[in-house]
This record gives sequence, structure tokens and C-alpha cells, in this order.
Amino acid sequence: MTMFAPFKSNASVYGSVQVETGVATNDPHRLVLMLLDGALEAIVTARGALQRGDVAAKGKAIGKATRIVEEGLRAALNQQAGGELAANLNTLYTYINARLTHANLRNDDRTLQECHQLLGNVRDAWLAIQPAAGRK
Repeated sequence: MTMFAPFKSNASVYGSVQVETGVATNDPHRLVLMLLDGALEAIVTARGALQRGDVAAKGKAIGKATRIVEEGLRAALNQQAGGELAANLNTLYTYINARLTHANLRNDDRTLQECHQLLGNVRDAWLAIQPAAGRK
């Protein structure tokens, strides 16, 4: 049993939030990595838009990051099988989305940096547990 829900619906969520990867895969580990990369990229885009004063692009990028975290990463968690780890990730993803909303409303680059760092830490940990067959 895995701490992640089946990825059939989550793969479609991934596509619906328009994270461009150029890779089609059924590997749950790879899909989570792609979602993390997409959220991180969206935050970088939001920070750039904020620095340029492009409010519309900032809002669009933060919305994209929020959807990836909520509809992709958080929705993929299997709370029953994942135990404490899934519960902790659920709490973290909820916190990150609250902070992204704050950053959007307050034009707060430091909060965007915080969200990027938190997701970057999750990505680093995810890479560390990557199955041996997927390592390069």
C-alpha cells in the first residue's frame, strides 16, 4: 500500500493545471517530482512578475502554484496508508497554500521565497528516496 492515492485522476489534474513537462509517465514517483517542479517553477515566475510589477502575471502564477499544491500534491496523498508522513505533508501543503494566498494578497516576495524553500526541501527529500531504477 502506498501513501499516495491512485494517480489516474491526479495525472489529469496535473494536465489541468498546465504544468509543462513534455513527459508522459505512469510512475507515481516521477509524477510527484513533476508536480513539485511545476509548483517551484510557478513560484519563480510569480516572483519575477512581482519584481516587474506585473500584478496579473503574479496572480496567475501564484494561482497555478496553489492549484498544483492543492489539486496535485495534496490530493495525491493517501491519508489512510500514509500515516504520519502523509498527515505531515497534508499539513505542510495546507500551510504552503495559505502562505501563497498571503503572498498574492500582500505582494510579499519573502513569503514566496519561503514557499519555494519549503517545496524545494520536499523535492530534495523526494529525490533522495527515488527508486533505484529511476536514478540517473
